[in-house]
Amino acid sequence: MSRIGKRKLTIPEKVDVNINGNNIVVKGPMGELNLDFSNLVKVEIKDNQISVMPTKKTKEANIMTGTTNSHIKNMLEGVSVGFTKQLETVGVAYRFALQGNTLVVSAGYSKSINVEIPSDIKITSPSNNIIVISGIDKQRVTEFAANVRKIRKPEPYKGKGIRYENETIRRKEGKKAAK
Repeated sequence: MSRIGKRKLTIPEKVDVNINGNNIVVKGPMGELNLDFSNLVKVEIKDNQISVMPTKKTKEANIMTGTTNSHIKNMLEGVSVGFTKQLETVGVAYRFALQGNTLVVSAGYSKSINVEIPSDIKITSPSNNIIVISGIDKQRVTEFAANVRKIRKPEPYKGKGIRYENETIRRKEGKKAAK
């Protein structure tokens, strides 16, 4: 069995966990998340700890044990603390702007790109070249950040584009002039 699947998850304070058949509901101060897990795993709560065990001794059951354990861990962290991703633009006239429920991205194209912000994600903009994406669902936050980054990925010669907060871009040497 996977090592991730064997770990026991401690339920944080102010977080309520309910299991109904193959559905787990996690409620906390930040919100509520639910997960439908496979029949190949069994989830139990004992002494304020959650354990995930396979119901069969198959490879698929072992895989689902680790996957379910990771999803539950992310749910516990999301409803208690939340997740954030920070994106920044590098380049002349590259910027972000918030207009209601829309993120307007100017990334060197002839027209600005409008991205619809999902209802479960919050975006703040400390400056016009930095945005902070936050929410309780790790998968939704990282997927939205990846889609915004995909608008203009950082290029290796000048480093211009949209990048994560502490992302390092491997720079390439440009053409050399003939002597």
